[in-house]
Amino acid sequence: MAVFSSRGRALNRTRDTCLATSLAVADTHWTRLRGLLGLAAGDFGNGRGLWIVPCHGVHTLGMGFAIDVVYLDRSSRVIHVKSELRPWRFAPVRPNAASVLELPCRTAIETGTTVGDKIEITLETEGQ
Repeated sequence: MAVFSSRGRALNRTRDTCLATSLAVADTHWTRLRGLLGLAAGDFGNGRGLWIVPCHGVHTLGMGFAIDVVYLDRSSRVIHVKSELRPWRFAPVRPNAASVLELPCRTAIETGTTVGDKIEITLETEGQ
């Protein structure tokens, strides 16, 4: 990804499907603010993802492509899914969300990801 380097992957353990094999993490004020801004649709294809921690909601202001938004609680269970969030839109704020996964458009539908699913996020440690 142009904005962040890959740091891990996200798996839907309930459905035994892969959500992202190249997962970047936005866990600072600056990286959460920047999000996916500056990426072209071709830079955020299948297998890519952005995990925003902490996060209760997102927007696509300034973006040129749609995304799927998967809200996770503290135990990494899906509490809400917003599929195909188009550019220049606001996703709903979910106060119970601890983090959000931004995924390429249609990833949630293609993997069957839905409320209640358990998501496993694995991050690489420094030096790997």
